Amino acid sequence: MIKNQWYGIMDAKELKNNKLIGVTRLGEKLVLWRSENGEINCIFDKCCHRGASLSAGKVTHDSVKCPFHGLAYDGSGKVIEIPANGKNTPVPDRYKVNAYAVKEMYGFIWLWYGDYSAELPEIPFFEYLRQGFSYGGFSEMWPVHYTRAIENQLDVVHLPFVHTNSIGRGNKTLVNGPVVKWQDNRMTFYVHNVVDDGHLKPLKPKEIENYKDYFSLELQMPNIWQNKISPDVRIVAVFAPIDEEHTRIYLRFYQKFIKLPVLKQIVNRFSNIGNRYILHQDRHVVLTQKPIKTELRMDENLIQGDLPIIEYRKRRDLLKAGHK
Repeated sequence: MIKNQWYGIMDAKELKNNKLIGVTRLGEKLVLWRSENGEINCIFDKCCHRGASLSAGKVTHDSVKCPFHGLAYDGSGKVIEIPANGKNTPVPDRYKVNAYAVKEMYGFIWLWYGDYSAELPEIPFFEYLRQGFSYGGFSEMWPVHYTRAIENQLDVVHLPFVHTNSIGRGNKTLVNGPVVKWQDNRMTFYVHNVVDDGHLKPLKPKEIENYKDYFSLELQMPNIWQNKISPDVRIVAVFAPIDEEHTRIYLRFYQKFIKLPVLKQIVNRFSNIGNRYILHQDRHVVLTQKPIKTELRMDENLIQGDLPIIEYRKRRDLLKAGHK
């Protein structure tokens, strides 16, 4: 995983008031809960006493109590009470577990994976979607590393083959470019696939002058993606790393062309049908790819149309090495 990054890890609606939820994210067992003021807490899901799972316990006010012996943990991961020792007995500092910085924003829960800092950077969600849009969505788990799941959404070559009867209709197999541009750690890639008439040759990225007129998509490092269908319609995916072999994908349909409350909820809900169908077309193929994790250098013979994937791998390596 890339350190010192905000990762979208789950939908905020999954975390209910007065309830604990245990999840594995970024290879860590986590337990999350809401304080009485609504703030989210996240600590390591293993009691430092006898190793029981804290997510099997219960929330009491702002703390979580271990189901085994009742040790109470606050949001900093510190044990604040050991019932067997008595309420008035101070708890030694060694009784604690790791705590994680988390925030709820834009309908997601975000986790800071990296070094502690009193001042963390802004959560890098797409600015255009921060207000004015409603959305509907769903999630599902794929048994692949999150790099595989992300690269599928950077692949502009596969559309007419994997999505023949959906978004790949038209047999546009010839790939011009694509053109890739970076701004900080956000990649925008411009796509223009056409029908191969047997005479055309794909344009190289440097040969394309009007690339901003093309269809575009975005990847915000480390794990969120946007399909810019139109100014009023977007598809967003958060690829939440579970561990080295599993990823939970949160897929959302954003729109602002329908304002009526009931009608927009219906439209947003029905969008899940088509988006799930398209995602499963991808899943059918991605789950066959080996290995399930990608690296900058692999046993592959890449082509010009794979440029977004190549650029993603290069940037991921730079960030893993500590470069900004």
